Amino acid sequence: MPTPPIVTLQAEGLARVFGRGRSRHVAVQPLDLAIDSQTSLGIVGESGSGKSTLSRLLVGLDTPTEGEVLLDGTTIRRMLGTPSGMRRFRRTVQFVAQDTFSSFDPRRKLRDSVATPLRVLRGVRGEEAEQEILDVLSLLKLDPAFLERYPSQISGGQRQRFALARALVVRPRILMCDEVVSALDVSVQGAVLNMIREYCDTHAVGLGFVSHGLPATAFIASTLLVMRHGEVVEYGPTAQVIDDPQHEYTKELLDAYRRGPRHLRTEVVA
Repeated sequence: MPTPPIVTLQAEGLARVFGRGRSRHVAVQPLDLAIDSQTSLGIVGESGSGKSTLSRLLVGLDTPTEGEVLLDGTTIRRMLGTPSGMRRFRRTVQFVAQDTFSSFDPRRKLRDSVATPLRVLRGVRGEEAEQEILDVLSLLKLDPAFLERYPSQISGGQRQRFALARALVVRPRILMCDEVVSALDVSVQGAVLNMIREYCDTHAVGLGFVSHGLPATAFIASTLLVMRHGEVVEYGPTAQVIDDPQHEYTKELLDAYRRGPRHLRTEVVA
């Protein structure tokens, strides 16, 4: 099977400011970064650091105040301006949000929510669609019987895995995940992280992984980007950041991690 071409999602001078005057808030200070279909980028920081805003900018769910996001050299602002460009972008880049309540239509069964991206973005229907859905549910260890339920009829952790399923059936080249294990039991987190990493490695999928937890982020990402107050304070290979942090805030995160529960400490691998 031929190796698919590398796909690159890139930010250039990307910034986001909310409000004006005294109410002005700089959520993301100007930054440059890149994620391609052969790498994994972990974006870590405390609540309010700007990491979720950054993830929404990267997938076109928010508009930057400055700078651009580009997919293979084309601005996503231009792509999202046409139906064909939007379909191409959504086929290539998928986003899994932390808030599973608002990301699912409560009036639609989970089968419909997962099947719609297959039909709209890939044109897959009928038995072929059914088999692809079942394959992804098996990967995520989800009971196919849940397909006939509504989002409110399953747990938060199950909804989070269904959000992953809805993204993976599209077969994206870049997957952006915002706090995707935060709603999962600790006993399940490791299994889901391993699944995501194995899936991305096997299918040549680039990963952007957003989290306030350093252990999970360091476990799954080859490169770390640390944010504080909207600013990038550290950016480099994961092993280098862990072994030789340059910023005091990164050192604080590492100290907190090392003092943390043993079951979290074991998630980080060299």
